[in-house]
Amino acid sequence: MAEAMPRPHVLMMSEITVDGKLTLKRGASSKILMKYMAHETELLLHKTRAELDAIMVGSNTIKIDNSFLTVRYVQGKSPLRVIPNSNADIPLDSNVLGPDAPTVIAVSEAAPADRVEAIRKKGVQVVVTGRDRVDLPLLMKTLYEKFGVRKLMIEGGPTLNWHMLHYRLVDEIRLIHLPFIVGGADTPSLVGGMHIETEDEMIRLELARHYMCGSNLVTEYRVLYR
Repeated sequence: MAEAMPRPHVLMMSEITVDGKLTLKRGASSKILMKYMAHETELLLHKTRAELDAIMVGSNTIKIDNSFLTVRYVQGKSPLRVIPNSNADIPLDSNVLGPDAPTVIAVSEAAPADRVEAIRKKGVQVVVTGRDRVDLPLLMKTLYEKFGVRKLMIEGGPTLNWHMLHYRLVDEIRLIHLPFIVGGADTPSLVGGMHIETEDEMIRLELARHYMCGSNLVTEYRVLYR
């Protein structure tokens, strides 16, 4: 049996509506719904960021939300920001390329050299982890070995969430439940890209905790891989 590749412990954290949606509609910023979180829950989110070594979101989330991914409202150091961006096409005016916290952009070997150089000139680190697209298991190994990341949080969209679960890279899930229903067949939900054929392919969870944080229900799960 092959030895498991070293990687950080990974927490997936997200706010979701009652019907499991992340935004109002496709292409809309998640910040629209996040403003309805209780202040206590907002503090929980930033406290969690401060407790971890790194935070990762997908490049599409950056293009839509243009988040800073820093610690605010509580005392603590902002974690390393990690953005998988296979084609190195992250907008150069993105807030995560600013000086507020250290940033790693992960690209593939296929990324155009001029784009990679333009990102490096912003003062952030670029790592190549994958041939045609970012290899997430390799990225996790790189973060663990080269950047000392032991605990990482994903605040991703449906695509990144799915790929991280698909590669069995998520250990815990923490959900902030918002008391709304938004509907929409193509509205992004917590996990996209899944096209399972049988119940054997379902990803199983075990409820670890549930509690109220201000006016929001928070549930915490352990991910069970077979």
